[in-house]
Amino acid sequence: MALSRVFSFADPSACQTVIRFADLALYPTAKGRFHAGITLVGINRLWMQRFHVSLPQVNTVAVKPGRTSIGFLTERHSSPFLHCGLEVLPGDIIVNRFDVVHQRSDANLHYGTISLSMDDLDAAAETIIGRELPKPPHQRISRPDSAVMLRLLKLHRSVGQLAHDTPDVLDIPEVGRALENELIHVMVRCLAEGAAVEPSTGSRRHDTIVARFEEFLETHTDRPLYLTEICAAIGVAERTLRASCEEHLGMGPIRYLTLRRMHLVRRALVRSDPSKATVTQIVTNHGFWELGRFSVAYRRLFGEAPSDTLRHPAEQPEVYLNRPSSLAATDLQAA
Repeated sequence: MALSRVFSFADPSACQTVIRFADLALYPTAKGRFHAGITLVGINRLWMQRFHVSLPQVNTVAVKPGRTSIGFLTERHSSPFLHCGLEVLPGDIIVNRFDVVHQRSDANLHYGTISLSMDDLDAAAETIIGRELPKPPHQRISRPDSAVMLRLLKLHRSVGQLAHDTPDVLDIPEVGRALENELIHVMVRCLAEGAAVEPSTGSRRHDTIVARFEEFLETHTDRPLYLTEICAAIGVAERTLRASCEEHLGMGPIRYLTLRRMHLVRRALVRSDPSKATVTQIVTNHGFWELGRFSVAYRRLFGEAPSDTLRHPAEQPEVYLNRPSSLAATDLQAA
């Protein structure tokens, strides 16, 4: 039986609660009304997702071990999109690995993914092309044959439309098997026949630097950090760290550090009980000590005071269903 859900979010931190088989953190980079529409469809062994994100954003994503995932722009008019500093064009596919990667886009991003367990993908490749898929160590972006890619885009769009309009059709076993087999077939063809877009040696080095930078930030969330300290800890010159962050994140390291922590503060404020937590406690726990400056910056980015956010209940995503369902939105990750 297929599982399909259509979600609408007004809070970026809530998006990660429904993403299957990947860890995602999404940080809008501009003030404005955030909206993300996410369509999820699971058919037996295969899982596919469609995203529309309204605001410019930078995100970190890591596919969970044991699966292979590809990603691609689903609309030609989608905003520019960069993956690990490399431009992703319409017709390209991203080959996701298990390490943490950074992606960024302008407003109005339309993006899709397909994922399959590595064992299932290897077995499918043996059947479809008679051999294992190549696993180049540095490949991140591939350009498949245009006809195969067009087939993938049309099929992905059609399945997403079924999830919106007539999800009961996906429950018909014959329909589910046919769609899954077709999606797997075009996924294998895209991976097998695509021309790799190889990153330069410098770009691969920047990958490593930004990964160390992100790891350092993750383990030092509760105190102020300074650029000289960060550079010394990860063993890189300040100029090189700046260049790496500009390439991957579209901004310098301190701006990214501040943006990241601002969103972490907002997430903590939304999820906290105002009768048990204070703004000061939460803000200082995330390494901000100048509370006046923080409040001004917070209001500029999110359009409200931190105290207003603390009083808001955590967002429950809107779920659009065209049929009765026994599966609540909060149960989706465990399904």
